[in-house]
Amino acid sequence: MTAAERVLLNLLNIERLEVDLFRGTGSGGETPTRIFGGQVIAQALAAAYRTVDDRLCHSLHAYFIRAGDPSMPVIYQVDRARDGGSMTTRRVVAIQHGQQILNMSASFHVKDEGWDHHHAMPQTKAPENYPAREELRKKYEDKVPEKLRGELMRERPIEVREVDHLNPFNPAKSDDRNQIWFRMPGAAGADPVTQHLILAYASDMYLMSSGMRPHGLSWFTGEINGASLDHALWFHAPVHFENWHLYSMDSPWSGQGRNFNRGSIYTEDGTLIASVAQEGLMRKARKKP
Repeated sequence: MTAAERVLLNLLNIERLEVDLFRGTGSGGETPTRIFGGQVIAQALAAAYRTVDDRLCHSLHAYFIRAGDPSMPVIYQVDRARDGGSMTTRRVVAIQHGQQILNMSASFHVKDEGWDHHHAMPQTKAPENYPAREELRKKYEDKVPEKLRGELMRERPIEVREVDHLNPFNPAKSDDRNQIWFRMPGAAGADPVTQHLILAYASDMYLMSSGMRPHGLSWFTGEINGASLDHALWFHAPVHFENWHLYSMDSPWSGQGRNFNRGSIYTEDGTLIASVAQEGLMRKARKKP
């Protein structure tokens, strides 16, 4: 297991302060200036899971309210909304500096039987045919101020291979369809709850950039004042995130300073294991005088 993978697993191992009150670490995620949204979602889900005994999460719906401060811990307050015969509902509020930074509802379901179908996985080459995220970032190292290069090249826990990579400093206008292969080898042997937490963390990666592709934009062009506004995740099948998964994303709409993005997560053999939806803020950055 890599050091970055151990850091992520430690982030997901939140501390219990009281029966329904928990504390999570703010630093250590994908982004340094604010807490990565997937990190807050995963920790909030971890808090909810600590109050549920015998069932797995099937869906969560979260709103990002304020940017998280990575220099401070995050407090998670769980409300046990309902414990039903087959469904359990939890509401989690994430707090920093006495204010909400996220609220989330999560629903848990006992294993049940029903009818099965899912859309087929889009056709693409195997992940080994695409360069690793670290290889791509190495190409752009000289585009970043020297003081920020360490952060750009820092080891990350999630291994990523982009199917249709665009130069982040000069992205061509492209189709909104956006695909990556991703995995975390260190997830091998993890229990089902931890697998859910890792996937929840990773589900916030690359998603909002789908809505930037038709406009030739990226986080590095300096033209966007952007942030995730909400996030929804549905679990459909068991997760084994040590293996490669295809994250197939698109953005059917952008406008009024926002964009809407969707994602489907498939195993390498084509099984749909999760679906994601997110709206993001994508307004024009104000130019400095």
